[in-house]
Amino acid sequence: MKVKVKKKGEVKEFKLISSWEEVSLEKWLQLIDFETGSKTEEAEETIAALSNIPKQLVKELALRDVAVIMSRIAELQQEQDTKLKRIIEIDGIEYGFHPDLDSITLGEYADIETFIKGGIENNLPELMAVLYRPIKEKKNDIYVIDAYDGNIRLRTEEMKKMSAEQVQSALVFFYNLGKELSEILPLYLMEQLKETKMQ
Repeated sequence: MKVKVKKKGEVKEFKLISSWEEVSLEKWLQLIDFETGSKTEEAEETIAALSNIPKQLVKELALRDVAVIMSRIAELQQEQDTKLKRIIEIDGIEYGFHPDLDSITLGEYADIETFIKGGIENNLPELMAVLYRPIKEKKNDIYVIDAYDGNIRLRTEEMKKMSAEQVQSALVFFYNLGKELSEILPLYLMEQLKETKMQ
């Protein structure tokens, strides 16, 4: 989206994001941080982060222009595709969303639980590094990802390049799954405990 700004009789054209897919996870985390400040700061930082308008010029925009830009950003966020992206590509490497969450390991579950308890917004790259891993083998829509070894430091940095749209679709999917798991897991563990006691 193009934004025209008139200053001192001169019109300059700037670029605003045209889809939520252009926003990286790292940038989205910054936007979440801006929400804790005043509405003025939030608008200023958001426009500066999602456009190429210099920050000083953002401060000089008319309120009606700020309102129009913020409204358009909100629309873009609403228009995003919330369907889970099972395969994403970052820097030429394909990463696959965990293809079989029914067979999630205790280590994966423990790390996911720790990241959620620590606050999802504080641990989004780590959470994505557990859920998305490099694809080892792929045929059509079926793929195999690297086994989980708990070593996610490097992958966490890569996940910061994911688009906010990809992250949000994974969170929606995972939230729905989490509700199911929270009901199923305790029952499953109780059944396993009963079986162990019987042996």
